[in-house]
Amino acid sequence: MKRTFYGLITAITSVLFTIGGAASAQAATQAEALHVLNRIGFGPRPGDVERVMSMGIDRYIDQQLHPESIALPPKLTERLQKLSAQELPQPDLITTYRKVIKAAMEDGTGGAPGGGLAMRNALYRKMAIRFGEQRLIPAIESPRQLEEVMVDFWFNHFNVVAGKGLDHVLIADYEQKAIRPYAMGRFRDLLESTTKHPAMLFYLDNWLSTSPTAEGGVPGTRKITAGLNENYARELMELHTLGVDGGYTQADVTTLARMLTGWSFDPRRAVRGDSFRYFPRLHDDGAKVWLGRPVPVKGFAEGKWALDVLASSPATAHHISYELAQYFVADDPSPMLVDRLAQRFIATDGDIRAVLESLFASPEFRSPANFGDKFKTPYQYVISVVRATGLEVNNVRPLLAAMNRMGMPLYGCQSPDGYKNTSDVWLNPDALAQRISFVTGIGLGKSPLSAVIDDSIGNDPYVSKRMNDADPKTLAKAGIAEYGPPLDPRAVLNALGDQISSQTRQRIAASESSSLGVAEILGSPDFMRR
Repeated sequence: MKRTFYGLITAITSVLFTIGGAASAQAATQAEALHVLNRIGFGPRPGDVERVMSMGIDRYIDQQLHPESIALPPKLTERLQKLSAQELPQPDLITTYRKVIKAAMEDGTGGAPGGGLAMRNALYRKMAIRFGEQRLIPAIESPRQLEEVMVDFWFNHFNVVAGKGLDHVLIADYEQKAIRPYAMGRFRDLLESTTKHPAMLFYLDNWLSTSPTAEGGVPGTRKITAGLNENYARELMELHTLGVDGGYTQADVTTLARMLTGWSFDPRRAVRGDSFRYFPRLHDDGAKVWLGRPVPVKGFAEGKWALDVLASSPATAHHISYELAQYFVADDPSPMLVDRLAQRFIATDGDIRAVLESLFASPEFRSPANFGDKFKTPYQYVISVVRATGLEVNNVRPLLAAMNRMGMPLYGCQSPDGYKNTSDVWLNPDALAQRISFVTGIGLGKSPLSAVIDDSIGNDPYVSKRMNDADPKTLAKAGIAEYGPPLDPRAVLNALGDQISSQTRQRIAASESSSLGVAEILGSPDFMRR
């Protein structure tokens, strides 16, 4: 088995670096259905290809552009409501976090059970699993696939890492309240919602940014000395709006930081559910010139005006349009496509849905030359694997662990520029080996996705160990009596249709090990591309 496994990795690696798109030229209608399922969603589930072929590509795209018109399955709605009911309100999470961190700082047990460090680590694990479930289950199950794709796109664009202090407990609220409601709305609204959320204010330190002459620091902190922090102002222009070549200077970064002084939050007040705060006494009211124009001295309104200017800039329109074209069309998108999308962005006052509509109607998006040309990120790959198999997911721990091993932990990108979505970042032998290991476990029934886990038990093997190597006794203790049966390769092939080429099908048919059939399908060059 081991020899066959590593032989599979070698064969797939050599083919993947040479093979082109995965769509078959013999079934154009099916190829188009697969294209839209893979690009504006996370790949087909069983029956999806036939459904999209029946309804037509244009109708499917239009439906996805209006997710409010798509009813959620009652089972998914019930599960999401249950998750929401189980979660502590944001103020309570903040309070719990601060108490646990205080206990960890005072811990003298060396991490012994019941000590402060153990409490902190347990809270981190619990939050990672709960927040992971809130993100992954809709991505896998929701028929509103474009909405889930745009949540992923915008979270990555306005990246916040969960591993920084208070963001351990702020990250899910950030996604649910600052990203998701605006994912296909107006860019200006999305920009402000991310700017004012405590997760972003904390991550890039704007909550501590004050006028150099301010006295007393930020309420709710131990910070006594005031001072300007430029971290957020820099990323706001370089990453979130204008782009690195957006025509601004270092002086403009400093001035924007001054305009945003006082934009903060008070952790004490957040306990009462009021997160964002503007503190006038911390604002820099001095004269300012920004992007070549004088800034009216208006306190809080200075920051609002800055967001207006940034959101309406042609440089922002171009920057956002390039990222959308790169995500949905090609790693190196056509400049003409980017220009057309930027014009649409400007003409519609940053209407994200309108820009997407133009993108999906473009010849570049519809061109068969671009079918199967994008390499899946680990996030896209893991979700598409589960969708293709049709497996029920009650336990997201194996999925979170797989993404960790593939180098893309959920909410784990340390740098503010987010994860890349181009093949040069993710296409390498080590990463491919992790993918093959993951789908081998899936295919053999050794990844307990359907298990209902008893949360009162530690379940550490799902966080710190490889899922396929977890000790059976430990799994049984966690509520898993045994592994499931191997998956049927024929069912997976039927779900994916012509995405799996005749070359791959012939290799699977000639394989010495039928038990690895699903791994050969889901680890094939065809499936790793979208």
